[in-house]
Amino acid sequence: MDRQNVIFFTGAGISVDSGIPTFQEQPGIRERLARDFANEYPEEYRNTIRQILDSCENASPNAAHIAIAEGGFPVITMNVDQLHTKAGSKNVIEVHGVVPTREELEEELFPLTYDGIVLYGDLAPKYDDAIKLVKQLEYDNSYFIIVGTSFYTGISEQLYRIAKQRRAKIEIINENASQRVPVICKNMILRKMNE
Repeated sequence: MDRQNVIFFTGAGISVDSGIPTFQEQPGIRERLARDFANEYPEEYRNTIRQILDSCENASPNAAHIAIAEGGFPVITMNVDQLHTKAGSKNVIEVHGVVPTREELEEELFPLTYDGIVLYGDLAPKYDDAIKLVKQLEYDNSYFIIVGTSFYTGISEQLYRIAKQRRAKIEIINENASQRVPVICKNMILRKMNE
């Protein structure tokens, strides 16, 4: 097995142990993260992004982020928290972008001046990069590991279907990611060493 035949696909659940709440724990947040809402209520939208930024700035990578980074595995993430990058991952596709800096957030014309985060109703240009990466999985000799995703967005289902078509072994982890992911990463590395 080639380590490049392992891809991690992560959602909000991987960052729970870092102190970042999931959308399910924040009623109404999805509606406030829509492009129409941002355009119509820019100050309420700015406050929503400010809350997300507060959570992200106070968070550190947990054992799951670190294990993926140490294993050198590519990551597709729906998260905007940049914890994979902070953990040291080099190959990260952030399909929904990243949160703005404090300076960008406080610009007078925000949200018009910041397009670094993908909102509901936006085009998501990095979806194509994610799809291309999953299509590179080798048939019958690859792993697609899904961590902490609710499959709410269409990209989740699409990547899952592509991995299944490639006959990748698919593992879904939606609980205890900071304990389970390091074990999986270690096993992937041991398999590679024993080949």
